[in-house]
Amino acid sequence: MKDMFSKERWKYLFYTVSHPSDGFYWIRHQERGSIGIAILLVVLYGVVFSMNRIYASFVVNDIEPRTVNSVAELAGVLILYLVLCVGNWSVTCLMEGEGRFKDILIAVGYSMLPMVVGTVLATIVSQGVAENEEAFYSIIMGLGTAYTVIMMLIGIMQVHNYTLGKTLTTLFLTVVAMFIIIFLALLVFNFITQVYSFFRSIYTELVFRV
Repeated sequence: MKDMFSKERWKYLFYTVSHPSDGFYWIRHQERGSIGIAILLVVLYGVVFSMNRIYASFVVNDIEPRTVNSVAELAGVLILYLVLCVGNWSVTCLMEGEGRFKDILIAVGYSMLPMVVGTVLATIVSQGVAENEEAFYSIIMGLGTAYTVIMMLIGIMQVHNYTLGKTLTTLFLTVVAMFIIIFLALLVFNFITQVYSFFRSIYTELVFRV
């Protein structure tokens, strides 16, 4: 656990952000990444995402802060992260991908850092922007999101040793796999709910009859 959050691991995170191609390559081939840091970055994004929705200025944010459920949003971010990684792993297993599930977790997690920083900066900047100056806020959010997408693209390409074209195809199929996983999960959840309701109704009936 201590090695997972060591100083060297943190240094390598920032090296990967500034040199994504080399960084993700060595994460795959020399075990330089950290699953703990990757998951922590996803959690941080979930936190700053909710903070942005609560504290961003009314000039750029029309959401009622009292309607924001931070716990539910954090859970949603973590579930989406897991579904994305599982979807990519399932697709790449069929397309001769070299990356392990661990590598995918790290690649996607590390890619969240620009969005974390961008969201924090945009939230702070929003406090000082006036009407008709929303572009500054949008530019910061857009740059953070764009760099995250670029890092994720490079990360998937490097850990699986894919070409750019094959990576794009894989990501498209990953999105399809995510929808399938979510659909199946909803079916299972609905089935479990119905079974629970059935047995609960039987139990209630027996209690009243006795």
